[in-house]
Amino acid sequence: MNQQAILNAKAPKANESTMFKILFIIGLCHLLNDAIQSVVPAMFPILEKSMGLSFTQLGIIAFSLNMVSSVMQPVVGIFTDKKPMPFALPIGLTLTLFGVLGLGMAPNFGLIVLSVIFIGLGSAVFHPEGSRVAHMAAGSRRGLAQSIYQVGGNTGQALAPLITALILVPLGQIGASWFTIVAALAVILLIYIASWYNQRLKVSTARLKKQTAIAGAKTGISKDIKKALVLILLLIFARSWYISGMTNFYAFFAIKQYAMTIKESQLYLFAFLVAGAFGTFFGGPLADKFGKKTVIALSMLTTVPFSILIPFVPSGVAFIFLLCTGFVLMTSFSVTVVYAQELVPGKIGLMSGLTVGLAFGMGAIGSVGLGYIADLIGIQMMVTGIGVLPLLGLTALLLPSDKKLREWHQG
Repeated sequence: MNQQAILNAKAPKANESTMFKILFIIGLCHLLNDAIQSVVPAMFPILEKSMGLSFTQLGIIAFSLNMVSSVMQPVVGIFTDKKPMPFALPIGLTLTLFGVLGLGMAPNFGLIVLSVIFIGLGSAVFHPEGSRVAHMAAGSRRGLAQSIYQVGGNTGQALAPLITALILVPLGQIGASWFTIVAALAVILLIYIASWYNQRLKVSTARLKKQTAIAGAKTGISKDIKKALVLILLLIFARSWYISGMTNFYAFFAIKQYAMTIKESQLYLFAFLVAGAFGTFFGGPLADKFGKKTVIALSMLTTVPFSILIPFVPSGVAFIFLLCTGFVLMTSFSVTVVYAQELVPGKIGLMSGLTVGLAFGMGAIGSVGLGYIADLIGIQMMVTGIGVLPLLGLTALLLPSDKKLREWHQG
């Protein structure tokens, strides 16, 4: 059995320390990585005007970014579960650096897509390995550790409206090139993280060599685990489609329903995303205290009243409901990652790549599918319809409890 699987299978002891310095650095790198990714959709108004791109072409750009990232993340996870590669982290961000440089200078649609693919590849390499670093540094507080890591990413994504208003509108397409500085900073930080990661692997190998036979006794995935994994993926689908619908189309709904300006509608969207980042942070500690299944189920189901009522309330109330929805729904984001990792403890990279990558992929498909639905039935009906998606959180009640997961892997 490979040494990383041994490391992953090891249950954390109650007194095992949490390495907050490493967690905060990898969380910051996650913020920088996802802030760069958020430059792509933030550039859409600029590219639409400067290059005369159609909405279909803009959709292809978004689809290329999200699908490359989502498809490659599980692939990277499978490979690095077998052979951990600490220095894949700075290498991945170097790909992103070249991608964002190309994005700022590309003279045509084809080179824009190529640049976006580089950004997607860099993201695909970063996310599974970044999640593994958070897992390794977590000690006994895996929920909190994953929250610190994931809140960085969600904060980076939330910056998209500000990036549009403060950087890309004044500077135009070339403004994206300034994010090479952001990417370079991330590369430097990740070289430090990779050195720590590499040293940690050497120590773990020496300490755990005698446990190989015990840890390798159970390597298969049982039928019950597969069922639980399907339920987790269904919940990710529901959450991703709802968030995709809101982030891509709620601004259009607000402009039409409340006669808002573009800037005002972007403020509402920014509030929704920032509340989601806060929810991501608090979800992990809550899961550590009350259990992952409990937080996942309550996160989805408590969202329902707000998500259903948002299209029918005045704008001031809608703002408050958007804050509540973003915060409550996203408390489950990092928790589903940890749940999946503990569901299949020997496949940390794969489970991270599958859960986070699927969220990207579902978001990409959702943006296309929900856009088509909005064209058919109208933006108001579409926003109303997606409000029921969190009801699929009822399926979380069928998930095995945290105690049951421990029994499966210890029995």
